[in-house]
Amino acid sequence: MRALIQRVTSASVWIDDAEVESIGQGLVALLGVADGDDGADARYVVGKVVNMRIFADAQGRFNRSALDVGGELLVVSQFTLYADTRRGRRPDFTRAAGPEEANRLYEETVALFRESGLAVATGEFQAYMRVRLENDGPVTILVDSADRGRPRRA
Repeated sequence: MRALIQRVTSASVWIDDAEVESIGQGLVALLGVADGDDGADARYVVGKVVNMRIFADAQGRFNRSALDVGGELLVVSQFTLYADTRRGRRPDFTRAAGPEEANRLYEETVALFRESGLAVATGEFQAYMRVRLENDGPVTILVDSADRGRPRRA
């Protein structure tokens, strides 16, 4: 499971020219589910995202999490995070989970985010959406559950 997180001052999701969800200061998490992901992947990603210290403290250092600053979270499904671009010019998405399994894990992950205490807004699974955001910094970080078993230093 991958979450591309962006620190934002505000963000919103639009479907069919209508705003359906919006947040203020916090994070946008574009969430991709891979074939074979499970609840352990969801728990890992949620723990990393809500506790990621990417908000400034009084000294201007990245020392506070979205939980610490009372941030909000906008979660948007994004199967294209599993694009394989090694061959040709058209991305291959075969590593992404199928729609039924991806939706199940997406909903499970959103529920875990809600349990964290953050105010959570979402996009609509499989809908064509426009995401508007004001990236703060900019700060953009990739969290990948495949990293949980890898040593930090080789």
